[in-house]
Amino acid sequence: MKIRTALQGSAVALAMVIASGCASTTQLNEMSARLDRVAADASAAKSAADAASATASEAKQTASAAQSTANQALNAANQSQSCCDATNEKIDRMFKRSQAK
Repeated sequence: MKIRTALQGSAVALAMVIASGCASTTQLNEMSARLDRVAADASAAKSAADAASATASEAKQTASAAQSTANQALNAANQSQSCCDATNEKIDRMFKRSQAK
């Protein structure tokens, strides 16, 4: 947004210099060169922002995959715990039966 504002400001300044009729060719060339630099900077900033957005999107996908894997591991752990609890209960009942006899 700041780059866009700077670009617009430079364009307005260039238009004002031209409209005032006080500008020399050197001043116009300098203003034009400055405007070109601002446009190039804006383009570079947009490219950097696009690259950052792509990286963020990739990171989000990786995080989603990691969350899915963690959920699967939690589910497997819960199933194993249920099985373990059931086995312990069976062993306890068998032990109590053997003690009762």
